[in-house]
Amino acid sequence: MEELNLPYELKSFNFGDVKKKPFIDVNPNGRVPAIVDPNTDLTLWESGAIIQYLIEQYDAERKLSYDSLHEKHLLNQWLHFQMSGQGPYYGQLAWFTVLHAEKVPSAIMRYRNEALRILGVLNTVLEGRTWLVGDKCTFADLAFLPWNENLGILLGGSLDNVFEPFSNVQNWHNRMRERESWVKCLESRTMLMAEQGLERTGMPKGIHSMDEYQKHIAERTAKD
Repeated sequence: MEELNLPYELKSFNFGDVKKKPFIDVNPNGRVPAIVDPNTDLTLWESGAIIQYLIEQYDAERKLSYDSLHEKHLLNQWLHFQMSGQGPYYGQLAWFTVLHAEKVPSAIMRYRNEALRILGVLNTVLEGRTWLVGDKCTFADLAFLPWNENLGILLGGSLDNVFEPFSNVQNWHNRMRERESWVKCLESRTMLMAEQGLERTGMPKGIHSMDEYQKHIAERTAKD
C-alpha cells in the first residue's frame, strides 16, 4: 500500500488477540494479515490474495506489475512460489527455531535446508538480472522481502553472513530494503511492537516459547 500511495489505517494484534473477537470476525482463520477495504466493502485475508487484489484494484499505472501476457503469468508464478515455498518453509523454521518449547533437531535441519534451497533457487534465477520479472521492482519481488529480512534470526547470525553464499539474493534484497516504502514499514513495525512490549518474534519480552506465551495468555484471560 505504501508503494501504491494508498491511504490506510494500520491495526496491530498480538498472538492472543488474533484468535478471538473482533479479529476473527475479519479472518475466521485467526491469522494476519487481513484487510477491510471501505472503497469496495471487501474483507480479505491470506497475503497472496491481498496482494493480487491490491494490484488488480489499485495498480492501474502498473507501478508494480505488467499488463502483457508473459509478464503477468511470470509475476503470478513467483507469487505462488513465495506462498507455497518461502512462506511455509520459513514459517516452520521460525516455529521450530524460535517458538517451539522443545528443540527438534531433525525438524530444524529440514526447514533450514529448505530455506537454503529457496535461496539457491532465487540466487540462480537472479544471475545477471536485477529483478525477478522485467526491468523493474514488482509485487513478485516485494513478496519475498519480509521473510528474507528475518533470516538472520531464523538461521542464526547476521543477515550478511546468511546471504554470503547467495550474492545475487543479497544484492536484490538490499535494493528492496532501500525503498522508502520498506523503510516506512519497518518504522511502523518497530513503533507498534515497542508500544506492546514485544520482541521481534512477536512475543512479549521475557517470554521465550509459544508454550510460555499461551500460559501467559491464559493467565491474562482468567484475570479479565
